[in-house]
Amino acid sequence: MASDPISPSDVAAVQECENAYGKLRDELAKVIVGQSEVIEQTLVAMFARGHALLEGVPGLAKTLLVSSLAESLHLSFKRIQFTPDLMPSDITGTEIIQEDLETKKRRYEFLEGPIFANLILADEINRTPPKTQAAMLEAMQERQVSAGGTVRKLPSPFFVLATQNPLEQEGTYPMPEAQLDRFLLHIRVDYPTGAEEWEIARRVTSGAEEKIAACMTGEQIVQFQDLVKRVPVSDQVLGYAWALIRATRPGTAEAPSFVNQWVAWGAGPRGLLTLVTCAKARAILYGRYHASIGDVQAMVKPALRHRLAANYSAQANGYTSDKLIDMLLEEISSEKTYACPAA
Repeated sequence: MASDPISPSDVAAVQECENAYGKLRDELAKVIVGQSEVIEQTLVAMFARGHALLEGVPGLAKTLLVSSLAESLHLSFKRIQFTPDLMPSDITGTEIIQEDLETKKRRYEFLEGPIFANLILADEINRTPPKTQAAMLEAMQERQVSAGGTVRKLPSPFFVLATQNPLEQEGTYPMPEAQLDRFLLHIRVDYPTGAEEWEIARRVTSGAEEKIAACMTGEQIVQFQDLVKRVPVSDQVLGYAWALIRATRPGTAEAPSFVNQWVAWGAGPRGLLTLVTCAKARAILYGRYHASIGDVQAMVKPALRHRLAANYSAQANGYTSDKLIDMLLEEISSEKTYACPAA
C-alpha cells in the first residue's frame, strides 16, 4: 500500500513519544514492580483513544497502577468504587436546586459527578447493577453526559480503566459480551514472577516511599493520539490482521476446523479496527514510523480475548479464549502474501 512520506514533524513526534514512554516506565518502576506488558497495553489503549478493562485477582496492584499512571501523566484523576447501591447519577452528576442570595430566586445547577476527569478508575465495575454500568459505558462511548436536557462534554483526553475481579462472582453483575466489546482492550494482570514478588516484599516492608514525577501532559497525549492516525499500515500487515479476524468466525469459509468446533462466535469489524489501531499505537511507543506484523501479534490477545467466545464444550475441555488465540496465531501464517480481496 502506497503511503505519503513521513513529515519531519511526525518523525520528531515519534521520537518524542518513544522518549516519553521510556521516562514513564522509569517513573512507574519506582512504585510498580514488573507489569511491563500491562503498562504497555494500557498506554496503547490510551493513544488509540480507547478504554481498557483490567482483570486480575485481588492484591496485584491494579488500583496502584492506575493511580500511579495518573500521577506520571499529570492528568486529573477520579476513582469510582462500584457497589450494588451505586446509581447512575452518582457517576454522571445531578441537578440540585440553588437559591440566589440576592434575588432569592431558585434555579437548577448541575453538580458534576466523578466522570468529569481525564482518567477514571472504575474499580470492580462488575459489582454494580446493569443500569449503572450502562450509564458508565454510554459516557465512555459518547464522551459526553446528558442531564436535564443538556449535553455536557467530558474533558479531553478522557480515558477509563475499569477493573474486574474474576473471583467471587456471587452477587456480582457480569457485563454482557456486547458491553465488553465497548472496551478497546481486555488486559490480564497476572501474578508476579518469583524475583518480582521478592522485590515487592522487600520494598513494601522496608517502608520506603518514592515520589512519581509527571513526565507527560494531556496536550502531549492528544498529539500522540492524532499521530497514531497518521501511522502507515502496509497491505501485508492489514491483511494479516484481517485474516486473523476472519478466521475467528465459526461457520465461515475462512474458519479453521478448531474454530468451528470450539468457538461460539468470533470478532466483528470492531475487532479488526482495534487490532490495526493498537498495532499503530504500539509502533510509536517503540519509536517506529509504521506498524508491523509483530505489533499485531503483540496486541492480538488483549484486543480479541473479550471478542472471541469459547463455547460450552470448549470451556469443559479447558479451551480458554487465550488458548484459542494461540491456536489461531499458529494457524494463520504471517508469511503468506495478503492483498485487498475482490469485491
